[in-house]
Amino acid sequence: MSGEDGDEIDDGLFWDVAQPLLAAGKAAEGELMRSRCIRVGKEFLAMPEYRTGDLVVKLPRGRVDELVEQGTGLAFAPAKKVFREWVQIPERDESLWATLIDEGYEFVS
Repeated sequence: MSGEDGDEIDDGLFWDVAQPLLAAGKAAEGELMRSRCIRVGKEFLAMPEYRTGDLVVKLPRGRVDELVEQGTGLAFAPAKKVFREWVQIPERDESLWATLIDEGYEFVS
């Protein structure tokens, strides 16, 4: 996948972590903001950030605030508008990403 400036972004970890949900039929691929994402029914769940490949996941607002306060997550603000139930996780940590995607799945289900 290409980033905004044409460079390849590394979104492989995202798709590796998403694969179990996709394989089990619990989530499906979709498109959000012109990027590939995973969704549960009509609800968007997660996607790789289109410039960096970071995890972007939908979670309860309080959990997002907690992750941002801890320094684990960043406010997700495409076009400078903060999405309060979305958090961006830059650290490439497969276990963390899997846990957060599972939390997000429980939230949107």
